[in-house]
Amino acid sequence: MTGGTGKREGFTGKIGFILAAAGSAVGLGNLWRFPYLAEQYGGGAFLVIYVILVVTFGFTLMITEITLGRRTGKSCLTAFADLSKKHRWIGWLSAIVPILIVPYYCVIGGWVLKYMFAMATEGSTAFADASTSSEYFTSFITADFAHILDGPFIWFIIFAAVTLWVVSRGVTKGIERMSKVLMPALLILLVVLTVYCLIQPGSGPGIAHYLVPNMSDFTPETVLGAMAQLFYSMSLAMGIMIAYGSYMTKDTDIEKSARQISLIDTGVAILAGLMIVPAVITFSGGGEFAQGPGLMFQVLPVVFESMGAVGPYIGVAFFLLVFFAALTSSVSLAEAVIAMIMDRKKARRYAVGLVTVLILGLGLLSCFGYGPLEAPWLIKGSFLDFFDFIANYVIMPVVAILTCLFIGYVVKPKFIIEEVESSGEFRFKKPYVYMVKYVAPIMLVLVLFSGLFMTI
Repeated sequence: MTGGTGKREGFTGKIGFILAAAGSAVGLGNLWRFPYLAEQYGGGAFLVIYVILVVTFGFTLMITEITLGRRTGKSCLTAFADLSKKHRWIGWLSAIVPILIVPYYCVIGGWVLKYMFAMATEGSTAFADASTSSEYFTSFITADFAHILDGPFIWFIIFAAVTLWVVSRGVTKGIERMSKVLMPALLILLVVLTVYCLIQPGSGPGIAHYLVPNMSDFTPETVLGAMAQLFYSMSLAMGIMIAYGSYMTKDTDIEKSARQISLIDTGVAILAGLMIVPAVITFSGGGEFAQGPGLMFQVLPVVFESMGAVGPYIGVAFFLLVFFAALTSSVSLAEAVIAMIMDRKKARRYAVGLVTVLILGLGLLSCFGYGPLEAPWLIKGSFLDFFDFIANYVIMPVVAILTCLFIGYVVKPKFIIEEVESSGEFRFKKPYVYMVKYVAPIMLVLVLFSGLFMTI
């Protein structure tokens, strides 16, 4: 669909949809949050719980969102209104998520580009030890307007421009083509880097710590940590899977597609942990872990430098891998917003223009939020952390709870089941009803309150 009216554009087939949806799910959460949580919660125990939750809780939510999009043929903004006028506000609430996330995601994508360039050109000068690496990262993200060329602004603009260029080309020529190139490249890079890290001398203890379950590590906190990570990792409650579902062909098997997307996302997360956890333990003398940006931009560059002459090359390859993951996710977030605008009978060109203004406006707040635009009066002290907190820890769990209750008690599970069975067998049908009506809402309430408790 390139104009304000007419037939909705869609993916050309099953492969295009799966790679695009998997590209959305595979993002920074797989590469900087999963390894940290796996290490924190005992490695093997966390993995076992995580996989169990993927095939039950996560699978239920993904089936629900994809099917909701395909059956209505609409974005989250209008899908709920089409089914129940008095519940249209759920669509508006879910629309806030990608609107908040895509600008700061482009900022972090810019950080990734900067570090890929820095690993190639500066190497040990910048990342010789933990102190030097920390100072480098801090000076970079806190650069003021007078040092705009030395800070994150230029890199943010480059990453945002690439994202906008892809979505401007549409679903088939933009998103699908990009996904068919970047997802296989991402998987190949990940496998190569993981194998390299695993064959390093002294990696055995790290591998054992990561893979071997210890019964003493099976705690309620481990379950909650795995549940929260799965929820954020699989691009749920962001409007993305509903939008991508609306582009899905009617003959594509929804259940098989959701299973394959879940498998790719989980495989990437597990491989990322298998690459990072043993490497940090092996090369940092016992393992110095940090969460989120700290792990990726402060700890890992030092790990790469400690690998010797090959370290900078490994570092460049790693950040190229992260760039691919960040780009496929930022594109999906931008497309979720574009789909909403186009559902209001606007042309794609117009929608891309509005998203450009959105990314630049909110993105600049995040880009300079650790420097001249720091906001100590906000809950988290910076616009980037504030947007992340509101979107990920407040609105997303609420939207997911409301979606489950809407499907379970307003339109009824039969609405989803009929659409899934229209293109294939629904083997998960009986468990699905219980999961969407009872289990998933309860688990999501736990995610919501545990997330708020741990972050405020």
